[in-house]
Amino acid sequence: MAQASVVEAQVKEAAQRDRGSGLAARRARIAFLFCLPLILLVVALVIYPAFYSLYLATLNKSMTRFVGLGNFAFLFRRETFWMVVEQSIIFAVSAVIFKALIGFVLAHLLHALPPRGQRAWRGLLLVPWVIPPAMSTLVWWWMYEPSYSALNWLLMGIGFAPVPWLGDPYWARFSVILVNVWYGAPFFMIMYLAALKSVPAELYESAEIDGANAWQKLVYVTLPMLRNIIAITVLFSLIVTFANFDIVRILTAGGPRDMTHVFATYAFKLGIESNDIPLGACVSLFMFPILAVAAVFILRDVHRRSREIAGVSG
Repeated sequence: MAQASVVEAQVKEAAQRDRGSGLAARRARIAFLFCLPLILLVVALVIYPAFYSLYLATLNKSMTRFVGLGNFAFLFRRETFWMVVEQSIIFAVSAVIFKALIGFVLAHLLHALPPRGQRAWRGLLLVPWVIPPAMSTLVWWWMYEPSYSALNWLLMGIGFAPVPWLGDPYWARFSVILVNVWYGAPFFMIMYLAALKSVPAELYESAEIDGANAWQKLVYVTLPMLRNIIAITVLFSLIVTFANFDIVRILTAGGPRDMTHVFATYAFKLGIESNDIPLGACVSLFMFPILAVAAVFILRDVHRRSREIAGVSG
């Protein structure tokens, strides 16, 4: 009798597992159907163009003959290409560092404000990120314009000489990076602010009881809790900054002397203006290995950190 009861319980448990697995499978199918339009959109707008660019990069200028890696070999022999690589890395890395630092500081300042004032300042500081980049870059171009520059007018008003913002190669690099930082820092600010609001207040209270000062709270409480969101935000911004086109195109068009070109603008110059689409495709594809290496290192750190948190929680 007892054995029959055990068998019956096992049968019921197996039936419940089957029903649970069936329900999970149905939910997975429904989730896939909901995600299918987005998957198709990604395939149509990202994956297919990427493979088509790879195909174009193996053709000659007239796109009538297969040349293999000939276009890449041609680019590697050009000093201008390596200058573009250097400039793109300087532009992306320096802009992301300054955006992350400014966003971090602004997020802490906003987090310390009362809720009413916080909402008002948050809206004001998000304005640069909300305005279309082409429109705001045109305003910056007018501010940098040599004849009617508002910045030079201010500098001369306090006794300094005017600066050739877009005429000198190094000042042009600085000007382009400045506009990108101005545009992108609010994104970091809003991401860090959201992460700061999710940090439990008990951690700060415990640190304060242990005698921690403001700097120690930042180093031992805030930064470890924000480490993953900082890494993901930096990776996302690095990808977007590397692919930046409109700011450089509007301000300098890659000049002077091609010293402000980034991958996107140089690919446009070769592919569209010089009518060499395969060579332009080669330049655009060169971004992939650089970003892939950065993504591997950043995501590996995020994954390790997530496993550590899961182990502590377990």
